[in-house]
Amino acid sequence: MDLDAVRANVRTLRACAPRAELMAVVKSDGYGHGAVPCARAAREAGASWLGTATPQEALALRAAGDTGRLMSWLWTPGGPWQEAVEADIDVSASALWALEEVVAAARRSGRTARVQLKADTGLGRGGCQPAEWPGLVSAARAAEAEGAVKVTGIWSHFACADEPGHPANAAQLDAFREVLAMAEHAGLDPEVRHHANSPATLTLPESHFDLVRPGVSVYGLSPSPEVGVAAELGLRPAMTLSASLALVKAAPAGHGVSYGHTYRTPGPTTLGLVPLGYADGVPRHASGTAPVLAAGKWRTVAGRVAMDQFVIDLGGDAASEGDDVVLFGPGEHGEPTAEDWARAAGTISYEIVTRIGTRVPRIYTNERANTGG
Repeated sequence: MDLDAVRANVRTLRACAPRAELMAVVKSDGYGHGAVPCARAAREAGASWLGTATPQEALALRAAGDTGRLMSWLWTPGGPWQEAVEADIDVSASALWALEEVVAAARRSGRTARVQLKADTGLGRGGCQPAEWPGLVSAARAAEAEGAVKVTGIWSHFACADEPGHPANAAQLDAFREVLAMAEHAGLDPEVRHHANSPATLTLPESHFDLVRPGVSVYGLSPSPEVGVAAELGLRPAMTLSASLALVKAAPAGHGVSYGHTYRTPGPTTLGLVPLGYADGVPRHASGTAPVLAAGKWRTVAGRVAMDQFVIDLGGDAASEGDDVVLFGPGEHGEPTAEDWARAAGTISYEIVTRIGTRVPRIYTNERANTGG
């Protein structure tokens, strides 16, 4: 994990929205990159906010020493509301039940809770529906008057920002402006209004408002081919996934490889065993299709990916146990990228990086920011 790449990406994203603050989203262990080191790198590059999905993720950042603005949005009834309030974490409420639970937690703790109200402007996932929005806003204003909460933000999320020009984008922005006007009319004055995810940060300046919320782009990945490839967007992938060959052996023509013998050697060859499998996050759907860089060339996964290992056909080229095999990286040295793996597995690059398992060690480079001193 190249933390200088994370810093550079945050600076690039800040430049895309120069009048807005930036929240670096570090959910899912920093999209598989490591939440704590990536959060620190993002802060060093100017991210004034961090965002997580679950409250447990946010509390872990506090336990690691982060003291800045921090938001968590994926709550269920009975969640650790009081712990979040006492840790000065902004919590999200999409419905009255959530607001009621955080108000109760604030009363128990004797502190004012920081609450952000989420509106469903068209994604149809989290967020308060327009019909219920006036009731949620009214209840939040009453809780503010009591001193139990401070409404620090109003926010929503795009459905189709990764498709620039999609009509849903303009419709959602219109809906967001309407819910903001209703909240203002009710007397709410939030610190931040935000709607922009990675693709909107990069391509939709009218969505930037007070804060942008990039996620996957913090780690140097393009949110979609329609938005552009990483290099075109000024982003540098931070993750390189590699392994050492565990075994190299000669095999005759017609030799079956891995479960089901979906691959047979076309002639006498050399097989290399890579000690990574679907338990480590290597997608089984990439069996027979995904590329790796080994012995100076791109090779394709030969046969099925197993739980702990997969095989590559080296075609008789020289290789030894311990030689490096690069599954994906920035692509700067001829290696495949996470996007190459996504295409091979019929998925998106988000899934490729976030699914890398915990038994794969994370090694960080450039942990200290280069201040030029």
